[in-house]
Amino acid sequence: MSGALFQTTVGPAQASDPSVPVAEFLAQFMPATLAQPLAAALTFLVVLVAFWLVGRLFVIPLVDRMLDRRGLQPHARRPLRKLVTAIVIFTGISVAFGFAGYGNFLQSLATIAAAATLAIGLALQDVIRNFVAGVFIYTDRPFRIGDWIEWGGSNSGIVEDISFRVTRIRTFDNELLTVPNAVLTSDVIKNPVAKETLRLKVDFGIGYDDDIERATEIIVEEAEHHPGILADPEPSVRLSELADSFVSLRSRVWIENPSRADFVKTRAEYVKRVKERFDEEGISIPFPQRELSGGVETVVPAEVRTADD
Repeated sequence: MSGALFQTTVGPAQASDPSVPVAEFLAQFMPATLAQPLAAALTFLVVLVAFWLVGRLFVIPLVDRMLDRRGLQPHARRPLRKLVTAIVIFTGISVAFGFAGYGNFLQSLATIAAAATLAIGLALQDVIRNFVAGVFIYTDRPFRIGDWIEWGGSNSGIVEDISFRVTRIRTFDNELLTVPNAVLTSDVIKNPVAKETLRLKVDFGIGYDDDIERATEIIVEEAEHHPGILADPEPSVRLSELADSFVSLRSRVWIENPSRADFVKTRAEYVKRVKERFDEEGISIPFPQRELSGGVETVVPAEVRTADD
C-alpha cells in the first residue's frame, strides 16, 4: 500500500532519479513522505563514498606512479596528492547531487559557485598567478630544494622550501627570502649546480714585460695540482684581453658535484696558489696605471707683476 502511495506521489521527472528505487524500497517500511528524502540522502552518501574509495584505491596510486616516473621529491608530491584528492571529492559531490535527485539545488549551487569563483579570481589574481607558477615549478623542475640558484641579475641563494605560492631561499648572508613563484617563472633562473660538473673562469692579469708562456704554465700546473679541480676536461688558459696596464689570461677549470661552498673554496685556493707561484717566479700582477701628459699653464699672481706687465 505504501509502495502504491509512493508511486502516486512521484512525478515523471522524479521517476528518472536513481534514488527512486531506493525510495520505493524504503516506502514498504515507512511513510512515503519520509522515504523519499531518506533515499536521496542515502544515495548521496553511497555515491560520495564510492567516489572516495575509487580515488583512494585507484586514482591516487595512479598519480603516485606518474609522479615517480617524473622523479618528484616527497615535498613536491604531498601538495599534488592533496590537489588530486580535492578534485576527486569535488567531482564525487557533484555526481552525488545528481544521483540523489538534487538537480535544482546543484544548478543553484553551480551558479553561486561560478559567481563566487569570478569574484575570488578577480580579487586574488596574484595568488592564482603564483599558484599556476608553482605548478610549473613542480612539473618543469628548474631547481630543487638544496640547489644554489641565481635570478634577477643580482639575487642568489640556496632553495630551502618550495610551495604552490612562494619559494623560500636562504641567501649567503643567512637571510631568508620569500619569493613569489611568478617572479621565478617569469625571469631567467641560473642553476649552477643542476649538472654534475661546473666550469669556473678565473682571470689573471700580468705585466706586459712578463713571460706569457711561463705564466700560462704556472696557471695550468696549479690547476692540475689542486685536488678539487678535474683533470678531464683538462684545464686551459687563453689570452683574453690586452688591457691598459696588464695582459689578461683567462683560466678555465672544472669542478665535480658543485655547490656554492665548493665553488668559493676551490676558486679562492686556486687563485692563492697561482699568486704565490707568480711571486716566486717574479711575475707581476700590476696595478691600474694612468699617464698624464700636456703642458701646465703658469699663472703669475697680480702682486708680483712688474709695472711693465
